[in-house]
Amino acid sequence: MKIKYLVCVIALAVIAKNSFAQYSQDVIRYSTFQTGSTSRIKAIGNAGTAIGGDLSSIGNNPAGLGFFTKSELSITPEFDGSKVNSSYLNQSNSASSNTVNLNNISWLFYNRLNTPTGQDKTKGWLSLNFGVAYNRTNEYGENIYAAGKNNSSSITDYYANLANSGGLPDGSLQSWAYNQNLIDQYGVTNPTYKSNAYTGVSQLNSISRSGGQSEFDFSMGANYSNKLYLGLGLAITDLQYNSTNNFIESGTASVLENDVAVNRNYTSTYSQLQNTKGSGVNVKLGIIYKLLESVRLGVVVTSPTYYSIDDSYNESLSTNLGSGASYANGPASYPLTYSFTSPLKIAGGLAIFIKQFGFITGDVEYIDYTATNISNSAYNSSMDNTDIKTNYRAAVNAHMGAEARLSGGVFLRGGFGVQGSPLKQNGTATQTVSGGLGYHFGSYYVDATYAYVTGSETLTPYDAGSLTPTANLSRINNNVFLTIGYRY
Repeated sequence: MKIKYLVCVIALAVIAKNSFAQYSQDVIRYSTFQTGSTSRIKAIGNAGTAIGGDLSSIGNNPAGLGFFTKSELSITPEFDGSKVNSSYLNQSNSASSNTVNLNNISWLFYNRLNTPTGQDKTKGWLSLNFGVAYNRTNEYGENIYAAGKNNSSSITDYYANLANSGGLPDGSLQSWAYNQNLIDQYGVTNPTYKSNAYTGVSQLNSISRSGGQSEFDFSMGANYSNKLYLGLGLAITDLQYNSTNNFIESGTASVLENDVAVNRNYTSTYSQLQNTKGSGVNVKLGIIYKLLESVRLGVVVTSPTYYSIDDSYNESLSTNLGSGASYANGPASYPLTYSFTSPLKIAGGLAIFIKQFGFITGDVEYIDYTATNISNSAYNSSMDNTDIKTNYRAAVNAHMGAEARLSGGVFLRGGFGVQGSPLKQNGTATQTVSGGLGYHFGSYYVDATYAYVTGSETLTPYDAGSLTPTANLSRINNNVFLTIGYRY
């Protein structure tokens, strides 16, 4: 069984009932992606389920492909500026990161179906269009910096708890802490492991994350009598997640030197490195129906995504004492390949068009995160699956937006989106406010969008029972998208 699972899951679960298993956190992270889209749909809050006629339909609702009467292609690069503000032990800090990505590239092929001579060319199956697209659906890049003075607990308390619950197996984190004089055994009748650190330690948690998720979409959409639109899509997904987590603690500890207890300053660094790669597949089935010429209803069902994951985790611990002694253990690596299934997603949308002046639209998505399931023969995943059902829930995502057509081929757009938290407790929604402009000239168009994304998270660097510290994180993302397209 993998040490990452043993150390970060089993011991934590024994010590605190509200602790999360590491893999359950991972697979929920990989299941909270958003639909990839062009700048136009980004600008209207990603509410594209009932719109149709936009290249975003390739990866969103493939029924929207039936609205096209020409072939079309576009490319959308993205700038993502991330800032994370932290509050830890009454001290505030912040960290930033910037990335540039290819967010979307799409190509649609219009295919008019032949209508027998003498029949109404506006009735029956009119077209069957095909599209292929690349969509970036999640961005993990961010830096986190949380620091402060802890007068209640030390990460060495966590090491001691691990030793009391599981002993000192060779190569375990708690055995490293024992060998590095961070914990020791106290008492004669009922000996227990305790921290050697004195109260009042300085702590710094530095985290750097990178990577993302993407889809390669292959879709087709059909038009029946300019009234009913049906679509089917296949998505091949890809994910890459990298995380480097360093927890540095400085203070004073009582250590034995020549069997004499002396006080020494110490600085200890616990490092965790995770590299995850994976791929998966899902299927989309979509419908758009015109209730009236100005009113469209859309529904899209996205099957569970079936993932295969290669996860590499390693950890190390090093300590320097004021006496000049230094210790280092690790890195110890623990690779694992496993599979998981993300939840089914159902989305419905309504769009109301106001003649040639524009439209307003809204979407609602339902995702039951408790349906996420991990499976692998290399370790018993029942604890992770139980944690998913215990700590997570179904969530609703909402998107709304509008587009106004101004004079001279200029379009003004705005939108708002809310992504519900999958957590049952202490979860907060992620909110997006967006706006953009579009300009169409001949067969070409350019769309630009700015999106302001906010969210929050509670980070627990280690578990010390009732004295566990938490860092409150506030995220701000400033995203800019630019789409350049051509119709032919």
